[in-house]
Amino acid sequence: MRLDFDDRFRKELPADPNEENSRRQVSGALFSYVTPRVPTAPKVLHVAREVAELVGLTEQQVASDSFRDLFSGKQVAAGTRPYAMAYGGHQFGSWAGQLGDGRAINLFEVRHRDQQWTLQLKGAGATPYSRMGDGLAVLRSSVREHLCSEAMFHLGVPTSRSLCLLTTGDEVMRDVMYDGHAAMEPGAVVCRVAPSFIRFGNFELLSSRGEIELLKKLADYTIRHFYPDCRDGETEPYGKFFQAVCQRSLQMVLGWQRVGFVHGVMNTDNMSIHGETIDYGPYGWLEGYDPDWTPNTTDRAQRRYRYGNQVEIVFWNLIKLANALYPLVEEAEPFEAALEEFQNDFRTQDLAMRARKLGILDPEPSDEALLTVLETTLQETETDMTLFYRLLANVSPDRMDLQADDFLAPVYEAFYQPDELVGEVLQRWRDWFEMYFYRLNQSTTSDQQRRQEMNQVNPKYVLRNYMAQLAIDAAEGGDLSVIEEIAEVLRQPYSENPQYEKWFAKRPEWARHKVGCSMLSCSS
Repeated sequence: MRLDFDDRFRKELPADPNEENSRRQVSGALFSYVTPRVPTAPKVLHVAREVAELVGLTEQQVASDSFRDLFSGKQVAAGTRPYAMAYGGHQFGSWAGQLGDGRAINLFEVRHRDQQWTLQLKGAGATPYSRMGDGLAVLRSSVREHLCSEAMFHLGVPTSRSLCLLTTGDEVMRDVMYDGHAAMEPGAVVCRVAPSFIRFGNFELLSSRGEIELLKKLADYTIRHFYPDCRDGETEPYGKFFQAVCQRSLQMVLGWQRVGFVHGVMNTDNMSIHGETIDYGPYGWLEGYDPDWTPNTTDRAQRRYRYGNQVEIVFWNLIKLANALYPLVEEAEPFEAALEEFQNDFRTQDLAMRARKLGILDPEPSDEALLTVLETTLQETETDMTLFYRLLANVSPDRMDLQADDFLAPVYEAFYQPDELVGEVLQRWRDWFEMYFYRLNQSTTSDQQRRQEMNQVNPKYVLRNYMAQLAIDAAEGGDLSVIEEIAEVLRQPYSENPQYEKWFAKRPEWARHKVGCSMLSCSS
């Protein structure tokens, strides 16, 4: 297959001299060469055509057998050498030591239209970093990763992309909820695409081992190719590099908060140095607005990675990255300044983001009270976050009679238990809308402009867990139409698209406690 291969990472940085695919600790190297496992009967289920074009693939190439063979791991492209990366990380707040790509294999890098892309298979077999795992993935988790990667991109949230989803023709043993009920599931592979898959954990592992020369090589490589502006001037570039990563990470997590996305497993090894969302495992979107919700069963007790704690966790992870980079500078000031800037910028930008969701384009510090009261009131009775904010755009002070019994009619569909909208709960909603209308009347923004602005930041369609589960169930039965339809819906999440109105709905009751629709595990 003709692509413009440009394997900078493996050519410019040191490789593991041991080329055996055996589980081991790898030191003095940033990656290990490994050959993907050959699948029995690979089949392409879905291709994101925009991503194919992004990396330089034509429609004819996508339709070819060589595409299927290359992106299932069946064949290795001539002139390339697949590899798995070494990194460590803090998992659920504790240092885990060496982790690495246990089920991810970087196929190659390509250059197209002056952009660099790394193409990586997830689920293509074991690597030296697989520990006790088999390096494989199942259709269930692969459908979720493929759809969500593209959904996040079209929502405007920084993310890795997904080129394609394939089944392997092999069965894989998995215990979905880690409760002793293991079963065979269809195996699958996803091809992920990003500028690189360098993580916070790559730097952490080297620093923890005192491999400072190698740490410097990795930092210099990353700055040279992805943060060249940090090399301007005579001062050291590492503090400026860290500052840039802080700012990118801030934009990423603000995007998560805006659309109600919960990552579920924000370990430092799942944090991209590019400030992009990576590693879609037990993620989810808020159904009922609940800042304490996390989709990850492993995090059920601690709720470390809950929706309302994501910004604090990004900040915590950045501190760990700062600690890893410190030996290159041996001065705390640049890192402390960047972290303080992160906190200050978050306060300003978070207020602006939350206010814009209400159509307030000229936020003031006093608006914090309005926003806080709303976020409390949303929890008085189970209220769908996506539906509420989208429907709120249709509310107008001139058309909504707050003294009427049915004043909540414009947002009524957002409530899961509308019979609870009585008494004090109803009064608190009336009080909030009075505050909201008073604030809108202080603004020069017209109703039409407010609606337009709100509909640009409040999506109509998101990848709810039950939607992903319907796609999985259908695909396991051989029906790919649901994947196709949901992928198309999520390409235009801010558009009305009335033909897809059935997806603009609350989570159905059957999905409230169904495995895969409420909480999920890291099982993949």
